[in-house]
Amino acid sequence: MRTVRGWFRETAGGLPARFWYLWTGTLINRLGSFVLVFLAIYLTQERGFSASQAGLVIGLWGVGGAVGTTIGGTLADRWGRRPTLFTAHLGAATMMLALGLARPLWAVALGALLLGAFAEAARPAFGAMMIDVVPEKDRLRAFSLNYWAINLGFACAAVLAGFAAQAGYLLLFVVDAATTLITAVVIFTRVGETRRAASPVRTGTAAPAGALRTILSDRIYLGFVALNLFAALVFLQHISMLPIAMGDSGLSPATYGSVIALNGVLIVVGQLFVPRLIRGRSRSHVLALASLVTGVGFGLTAFADVAWFYGLTVLIWTVGEMLNSPSNSTLIAELSPAELRGRYQGVFSLSWQIAGAAAPILGGVVREHAGNTALWASCAAIGGVMAVAHLVSGPARERRAATLRRAAQPAVPVTTIEPSAPRAAEAAATGPAEPVRAN
Repeated sequence: MRTVRGWFRETAGGLPARFWYLWTGTLINRLGSFVLVFLAIYLTQERGFSASQAGLVIGLWGVGGAVGTTIGGTLADRWGRRPTLFTAHLGAATMMLALGLARPLWAVALGALLLGAFAEAARPAFGAMMIDVVPEKDRLRAFSLNYWAINLGFACAAVLAGFAAQAGYLLLFVVDAATTLITAVVIFTRVGETRRAASPVRTGTAAPAGALRTILSDRIYLGFVALNLFAALVFLQHISMLPIAMGDSGLSPATYGSVIALNGVLIVVGQLFVPRLIRGRSRSHVLALASLVTGVGFGLTAFADVAWFYGLTVLIWTVGEMLNSPSNSTLIAELSPAELRGRYQGVFSLSWQIAGAAAPILGGVVREHAGNTALWASCAAIGGVMAVAHLVSGPARERRAATLRRAAQPAVPVTTIEPSAPRAAEAAATGPAEPVRAN
């Protein structure tokens, strides 16, 4: 019993109260996250759209998200985390209902575009707020706990949505909108603005000018974002092409909901043990292993034709996801300068939105013209290439993270005693040369 209590304290103890409000908001929101999981099935089976049209709608969701996450990152730094989150959630709830009521293809497409913009505008602000309120030493635990909440909600939502859809798809949109609103209220009323706490501003000093130029010149960070883009292109096939593949195998939407819920169940059961497993290990090696395992899981989908086999593939790529998430999150936090935290979060989120737009379109094209096997084999190949890329680029990322950590530490005044003249002369003659510092 003491061991269990000790593990619980080590996993969840000592985190700030504001983190737990953010965690609660995440859980509530994800418990109602029905729509995106079943959007491909809704569009093809309920609305009668073709697979290409469904891919276009889901892709427009991603396009809207790309715009939203860019704007959201800027607003999070300039306007504040809390008002950005509240506005984005309010807009997302409104557009969720509008999408559920839309009928013509153009209206559905426009609704998906605007919903993606509002929903994803909240992501950079939320990520920046998490970094703001949690000390660096606790971030691995905090991000793992938040990811655990995401998947606890997702596991429940996937199963419930499969049955709720049988009562009417509009119910999915209504519940999703309601939980989004509740999340907005929790964060707005219980979590204060965190921007100033994250980066105290000297009198007369604002965020650096040319922030976008600064980010675009950060090749190490952009390289990491590019790797995440390829990871997302693979991972998001579970939303767009996996349900279609399972439908072609004669499996029902409820079966898809149960199978995809295994993803959330495994994360709920095992994610809290991951920080202890990977603590002290090279993040580059962990990310490389995660990419390889994810690629294998999606690659095996080419051979699946029954529910249990699809479930096995989900469990395999979920292990890769569990290894990837905490290492990814802590690395993003350490590569983001405090004064540009929202914008850096926005650029990283942009990789997910680009993938959200491209993954269903590319997946649909590859599946339609090259076949189901070629699609999943391509996912496996991308996973292998990414593993090598993480091993190659990892050392440079860690050096950059260490540099930013040192720069963020407050200067400690040191009282020195002037040495005697002979010793001072000796030090000047034998000491290392003063490094040249850029202005």
